[in-house]
Formats: sequence, C-alpha cells, structure tokens
Amino acid sequence: MTTNSNREIFSSRVLNAPLEISYQAFADPLHLKKWWGPEGFTNTFHEFDLRPGGKWILTMHGPEKGNYENSSIFKLVEPKKLITWTRVSQPLFDMEVEFKRLNESKTIISFRMIFDKTEECEKIKRFAGPKNEENFDRLERELLNIIK
Repeated sequence: MTTNSNREIFSSRVLNAPLEISYQAFADPLHLKKWWGPEGFTNTFHEFDLRPGGKWILTMHGPEKGNYENSSIFKLVEPKKLITWTRVSQPLFDMEVEFKRLNESKTIISFRMIFDKTEECEKIKRFAGPKNEENFDRLERELLNIIK
C-alpha cells in the first residue's frame, strides 16, 4: 500500500483475469456481494444502481458480531475503466476503483480512498492496507469462480 498524500490510501493488485471479467466481478452485484469487504464478512445489498447519481446501500455483517451500514452515491462510471463514489455514511471519503488491462489475461485493480481531513485518513490508514489486501484475496477467489 502506498499513499500519494496525507489524505489518501492507495492499494492495488494484479489480477489473473481479463479486464472484462475483472470488471464484471464489480459491476454485477451477485458477484460483488461475495467478495466485497475483509475476510469473514458477508454482505446484504439493499440497493446497487451503478450509474452516476445511483445509490449503493449495503450492510456488511462482521464475522464475530456487528452489522456495518454503508451508503454511497456513485459519481463516475466508466465501464472497464473507473468507478468513483462518495460515501454518505461514516467514515466519509471518496472512493476510486480503477481497472487497467495489463495484457489479455491480467488486470490491475486499484483502490484510492480520498479523505477531506488528514486526521480521518490516519484513523483508517492503520488497518485499511491489510483489509484491502483481504478484499483483493476474496476478489481473486471470486474471479476463479467466474472463469470456471
């Protein structure tokens, strides 16, 4: 994980899947709900309207206890390239998910979390790196299911 400023958290991974399938794993909520979040979490999607101005409302269920309500509004949707949203539930930040074709069978996915305040970023930065890696691990497992 690298950061480009004191208000950003950046994580990326090379995926062993074509760009189209990697993007499908995010754009299709039936796939997304299986891998979104850290290890052990499950998701209930209440709304997933992948278009500018569309809402993404979900509950993340923790492995031991706790339900975490998440609400965001999509800002930009460029299929197979870039999806951005603004969280309207705590913690507040803007999120960018970028997809880049490395070659015919590999894709780079990156997460950029952009906070208004350094203090808010620092609170999340302590655990975001390892948790984003868990998220990427789960995505890789889901990609194997899609490719089968």
